[in-house]
Amino acid sequence: MSFGARKLLDCYAIRALILLVAMGVASTARAQQLTAANNDPLSNLPDAPLPAGVQQQTTPSSSASDSASSSTAAQPSPASPSQQSGSPPQQTQRVLGIMPNFNAITADTKLPPQSARDKFVLAARNSFDYSSFALTAIQSAISMASDSYPEFHQGAVGYGRYYWHTLLDTADENFMVGGAGPAIFHQDSRFYTLGHGGFRKRALYAATRVLITRTDAGNRTFNFSEIVGSGASAGVSSLYYPSVYRTWTKVGQKWLTSCIIDSANYVFKEYWPDINRKVFHTK
Repeated sequence: MSFGARKLLDCYAIRALILLVAMGVASTARAQQLTAANNDPLSNLPDAPLPAGVQQQTTPSSSASDSASSSTAAQPSPASPSQQSGSPPQQTQRVLGIMPNFNAITADTKLPPQSARDKFVLAARNSFDYSSFALTAIQSAISMASDSYPEFHQGAVGYGRYYWHTLLDTADENFMVGGAGPAIFHQDSRFYTLGHGGFRKRALYAATRVLITRTDAGNRTFNFSEIVGSGASAGVSSLYYPSVYRTWTKVGQKWLTSCIIDSANYVFKEYWPDINRKVFHTK
């Protein structure tokens, strides 16, 4: 198996593991809440009876209130602002409260153009977020266990090599695709969720964002930032890997793998608000 394919499998093994753990935690917490509500002894107690005099005094008013409530019930209650507007589920700053999701924009949201500084700041946030170091640690452990790069060897020293190579690969990709590329080609580095339509339409839209993006003026254009940026990132990374990986074939594999990973990430980001609402019951 090529090192590009191993990298792809490692990335999604980590994401699947985190998603499964978070789903298990959420399900357990919800079950505990339901159990606590059912076992609450106070919830099964009847209301305390009122004195007879109080009941007689309140009888006429209660009948009036009953008629008022029946007339009120006949009228439809006004919909909440979210129901009236049919607002789609919201993107969150993090996926499962861990993985960065800073560049994902909720559907139907209009934002001002990014400055060059905004693009580099966003790339830096994605590269040096605290979760990036933790995810790199997990990915490095998986790569070392599968002996992805035999030249790195095993043990603490070998793990250190896996770690800093993986961390630097992530930073290269983020700064080339999300920082330098958008600044040079005047393109928006953010992912705008579609949020409407059927599964195929949304999945195709998200998957093709590696090829189609927005300019700073909001127009559709070819995604030079992704294609050129990921290629440049693959070329730069070959400089600090062993010479056996410094070939056109290896660099091309890494380039293609980066584009595939980004495409799959966009698909996940497109459906993350729906997953978050339906599985974790958040708005």
